[in-house]
Amino acid sequence: MYIKGHFAPAFTLTAILAVVLELISCGNATLPETIKWTGGNFEWPSPTTKNMYKSNGKYISKNVIATRIAMHNNEAIVALPRFKAGIPATLAKISKDAQNCEATLIPYPCWSLQEEGTCTALQNVVDLYLDPQNILWILDTGVVDTLDEPVRKCPAKVLAIDVTTGKLIKTVELTGLTSPTSRLQYVVSDYTQDGRVFIYVSDAASRAILVYDVTSGRGYRVVLPQAVSMGCTRRDVLYLALLRRSDGSTCLIFTYLSSSRMFSIRTEHLRNGSTRGRIHDLGMKPRKMVILGTDNGSALFFRYEGEADVYRWDAASNPFDPKCFKKVYTSAECNLVTHVVADYARGSMRVLESNFPDYMQGTVGCGATQVLNVM
Repeated sequence: MYIKGHFAPAFTLTAILAVVLELISCGNATLPETIKWTGGNFEWPSPTTKNMYKSNGKYISKNVIATRIAMHNNEAIVALPRFKAGIPATLAKISKDAQNCEATLIPYPCWSLQEEGTCTALQNVVDLYLDPQNILWILDTGVVDTLDEPVRKCPAKVLAIDVTTGKLIKTVELTGLTSPTSRLQYVVSDYTQDGRVFIYVSDAASRAILVYDVTSGRGYRVVLPQAVSMGCTRRDVLYLALLRRSDGSTCLIFTYLSSSRMFSIRTEHLRNGSTRGRIHDLGMKPRKMVILGTDNGSALFFRYEGEADVYRWDAASNPFDPKCFKKVYTSAECNLVTHVVADYARGSMRVLESNFPDYMQGTVGCGATQVLNVM
């Protein structure tokens, strides 16, 4: 479905640069270079509401952790996956009180869109992608308490929110493209030269990329060759990242965490459904790589599994070779980066990091330590 004013003609690199300059010029106020918080401290409608959520087990601060982020102007929007019970909101905006050393989380875009069991609301946000037209694409798996006893509350979907207004403008139901065993993990969006918008979602369990033409309302599954999972003891995490070339074309970089190799495909082939022979093997990975994000251009950020150093690889000018990987950041002790995004208001890259491994093992005490930092 075409939505006037939102899905306009595709952005060239020149147009993207214009957006960047506009964002940089929007006011002088910026978020602090470093914001830290523990667990999940929310801004509540009232003390009564907070007490009610705590008493019925819908709010357990130590169970809250931010794993993905989108930066728009001076705002940071974070995904708070419902790994465990007690997470009142699965999508929130960070509010930084100058007189408080702890960041406060404000449910985004509102409290009513966070209700578990209401299928028009968000159930479990696992990934975010902010496109050049300020549309935030939100991947909601519909399955909650995934680390304890997974329960499917609602079908999987992708929601589109215009971050300039905070309005929900589109919901894409993924039921027809998924199976009961699907594990949806990452989402990106892209615009064609004629103005159509596509979203791509990784399904790790079925070794597939879901392709959905938002403009026409049609989608299909692209099953990847078996070579993509070669070397995997199991189909664990299927990473996706969208890179832009200088000619305005785009490609998807993808790999399984346990795969020994990195792959790419031009998005035009995905959109046309002609993927046979179109997937490129970029080469051998030195070891297991965690894909962290891009600079919205040709640079990919990643780290090695369990390691604190973050690397940058510019795909436009360098082959996929360890000699071309540049170390650009190192996490604080006990922390690991989970996402890297562009912060145009500050003119730099932002990293979201936490003691995620401790959280997964249930050893965080009062809650996970989360940090939003400048690279």
